[in-house]
Amino acid sequence: MNYTLLAKDKHSEARCGLLTTDHGTIETPIFMPVGTVGTVKAVHARELKEDIQAQIILGNTYHLYLRPGTDVLQAAGGLHKFNAWDRPILTDSGGFQVFSLTDSRKITEEGVTFRSHIDGSKHLFTPENVMDVQRRIGADIVMAFDECPPGQSDYAYAKKSLELTQRWLERCVKRFDATEPLYGYRQSLFPIVQGCVYEDLRERAAEHAVSLEREGYAIGGLAVGEPAESMYAMIEVVNRILPKDKPRYLMGVGTPENILEAIALGVDMFDCVMPTRNGRNGMLFTTEGVINIKNKKWEKDFSPIDPLALSFVDKDYSKAYLRHLIKADEILGLQICSIHNLSFYLWLVKEARKHILEGDFLAWKAKTVKKVTTRL
Repeated sequence: MNYTLLAKDKHSEARCGLLTTDHGTIETPIFMPVGTVGTVKAVHARELKEDIQAQIILGNTYHLYLRPGTDVLQAAGGLHKFNAWDRPILTDSGGFQVFSLTDSRKITEEGVTFRSHIDGSKHLFTPENVMDVQRRIGADIVMAFDECPPGQSDYAYAKKSLELTQRWLERCVKRFDATEPLYGYRQSLFPIVQGCVYEDLRERAAEHAVSLEREGYAIGGLAVGEPAESMYAMIEVVNRILPKDKPRYLMGVGTPENILEAIALGVDMFDCVMPTRNGRNGMLFTTEGVINIKNKKWEKDFSPIDPLALSFVDKDYSKAYLRHLIKADEILGLQICSIHNLSFYLWLVKEARKHILEGDFLAWKAKTVKKVTTRL
């Protein structure tokens, strides 16, 4: 994997570049649609590529490990062939999902014992077998196994958690470097920088991750309950240390405003379930503001979903029709909302990139944040 920095904003840390993998080149900053179990909910791979113009998607190790299982994925030749996606894939290590199972998991130095949310069966994730699972899934970019503590953790817990994460990271690196890809293309391992909202812990975590000389780095443990101001402060602390010639991935973030503020702080890659999850509940992100399509005010509004027509669904369907579908619990309504919201998120990072190149990113960001966060 190779990252090429193309331009940097004069008035912020915003930058744009090219991230090259064996499955294609990604233009950064980029948003990655979340395909947790090998599919972006309610969206075909063809729609992702041709209409939404996604350049990379995300899968999840925990969910794919449980179902369909790595035996199936390996027999298929990896996730790319299994789900008909021939562009880059990133897999989250499953750490966040495992640690969210607070009533059915146990953390030890070895790893985490947990029970499946599907059938209650018992499993063990270690740094080593999580690397093996991600080799078998076959993502282009894989994540280290870490502990993701709650955003409001006290200092003592955050410090203990980080120390465990760092020991696990060293084991991940050792196992990853001792094994080979299974499907004839290269894979890259990203460490995850933890440390909650404590500056010294974040600095320590970033320095440790950089010392392991990987091809990119992730920032985890944010947008998990802490104030937005604390999140931005931690991003700034970490990005002062992370290499400028390597991609930076902010995990699980977030709102359009979060993404634009993080781009200004030097982040390159994002993922979040918000576009599809909120879309399935009738919330639309548009270039004019946020719409709750369930509201009666849209009942006889026959205008396009978004005036800029970011997707074919914006050209083909009206707000009134989409409201009807959502109120009638029609599956097509969920598809339209998901496709539109993902198109909006990809449009947002593409526009950010454009204005970084043009040199007016901060001015554009200020106007855009105000506009896209307006409730319509």
